[in-house]
Amino acid sequence: MTANKNVRDWVEQMVKLCKPKNIHWCDGSEEERLRLTSEALQTGELELLDQHKLPGCVLHRTNPNDVARTEQLTFICTSKKEDAGPTNNWMHPRDAYFKLSAIFDGCMHNRTMYVVPFIMGMPNSAFSKVGIELTDSIYVVLNMRIMTRMGTAAMNELGNSSNFTRGLHSKADLDINRRFICHFPEDNTIWSVGSGYGGNVLLGKKCLALRIASYLGRKENWMAEHMLIVGIENPAGETRYIAAAFPSACGKTNLAMLIPPKALSQYKVWTVGDDIAWMRIGPDGRLWAINSEAGFFGVVPGTNSRTNPNAMATIKRNTIYTNVVKRQDETVWWEGHDDPAPEKAIDWQGREWSPAGKEKGAHPNSRFTAPASQCPCISPKWEDPKGVPISAIIFGGRRARVAPLVYQSFNWQHGVFVGATMASETTAAAAGQVGVVRRDPMAMLPFCGYHIGDYFKHWLDMGKRIPKPPKIFNVNWFRTGADGKFLWPGYGDNLRALLWILQRCEGKGDAVETPIGYVPSEKALDMNGLDIRPETMKELLNIDKTAWLEETAGQKKFLDTIGDRLPQEMTQEWKGLNQRLESMGL
Repeated sequence: MTANKNVRDWVEQMVKLCKPKNIHWCDGSEEERLRLTSEALQTGELELLDQHKLPGCVLHRTNPNDVARTEQLTFICTSKKEDAGPTNNWMHPRDAYFKLSAIFDGCMHNRTMYVVPFIMGMPNSAFSKVGIELTDSIYVVLNMRIMTRMGTAAMNELGNSSNFTRGLHSKADLDINRRFICHFPEDNTIWSVGSGYGGNVLLGKKCLALRIASYLGRKENWMAEHMLIVGIENPAGETRYIAAAFPSACGKTNLAMLIPPKALSQYKVWTVGDDIAWMRIGPDGRLWAINSEAGFFGVVPGTNSRTNPNAMATIKRNTIYTNVVKRQDETVWWEGHDDPAPEKAIDWQGREWSPAGKEKGAHPNSRFTAPASQCPCISPKWEDPKGVPISAIIFGGRRARVAPLVYQSFNWQHGVFVGATMASETTAAAAGQVGVVRRDPMAMLPFCGYHIGDYFKHWLDMGKRIPKPPKIFNVNWFRTGADGKFLWPGYGDNLRALLWILQRCEGKGDAVETPIGYVPSEKALDMNGLDIRPETMKELLNIDKTAWLEETAGQKKFLDTIGDRLPQEMTQEWKGLNQRLESMGL
């Protein structure tokens, strides 16, 4: 129990609604973790893995109808529909509370309600926000313990304040027809029911850290972004920080945990965060950022010692695996693992499995939840309550023929346009059709908690407020040649583009002005130790006029969907890009 009357009164209201058999107030202690883990092992909610090979690790399986975020069932509930905007599903708060209350009514009968106080950010930081999640899932409690600073620390941070995000979750009956994830930004409230999947039920993650926080950030003059934060330390021991936004399947976590190639081993790369960046203007006039999370909730398939050795090292202990293969030796496997597929195993649905079958053993969206502190390249500054200063902001996507390897925007306003119109092309793994262009502004399309046009305006306004704004860039690791093969090696070699970006932030680095922005000159990138032909580099940096004019047509189609809240600056930038392309020689 707590002395905070605001918390007590709210919890009592939710108890009357959900009618749990027991109430447990979480303190975040190790003793509590061990006890709850033991309970979940007894009920089968978790399975123990080999504690010699994978110490502290457990396995969880979700319901087969509950394996990913359900965007179609995710709502922004504002009193005016237009405030949710064209990119969000909307429900009136009155209707949402009424509809979900009927599902929550008595849903925790014969269950325990866990009261989970948590901090997004770290204690004693101006960036941080406190939330309280009420849940009937031990899986949620144990994940929140990894992903946030949870328990007594959060209640101490809150004190007697009423300023906390109110989160209510219940698995209920896991019926997809009674599954809703509703955000009430005007009330600082989140209600999630009918799901047990992390992205829908770990209410500190996308729900608070992006949808609610983006709304709060606009109101309070800061930014909540779907961005990794990475530090690059040069041979002189100076570290510069970059924030970067990518849609899914574009190598976000790999970039956050990048390992330099041998030829550039004099550089060190430090992970601050792999998913969320909260950014505020510092007293020195720069933009400062924190990773508001305490752990990683990452996709497992494709993760191995070649693609992401730091992630593999991170998840060897104290990790919750979700929807992966369980091998006969009580360890885990997934498609893309270092090891070959086991001849016999248990698949993500708990069925006997062998690689001879047609179905995959691990779900394509299977996950790991692991403490960030276990990452070998975690930054010494990752828990600094002041955050880290951001030199550059990067947008990127998967584009086969359009975007060059890297380019710099002309200025902040142009950079906002680059982010607002960014897109990625679908892969065979993501959808039936390959190469379909999907616009995903700032990689925030599913996560912006208010009208996307107002979100662009907030970016523009922030640019005017920041005395020393970061430079804005775009990258594309996925350009292909005529044969369909990737032209750029990617992974650790992406550091070469990042070093040019940091040079440009310091007023150095050779560049050529093009209609889309500043592109590196052919010899501007450090290519030491990389065997790549000059004609390949030329193709990687080429601006194809025809392809770009097709691109601007797609941009216009997307911008037109935003309606009368689209800032005129975005229209100006679009017209300027078209004019520059039209006057460009073939």
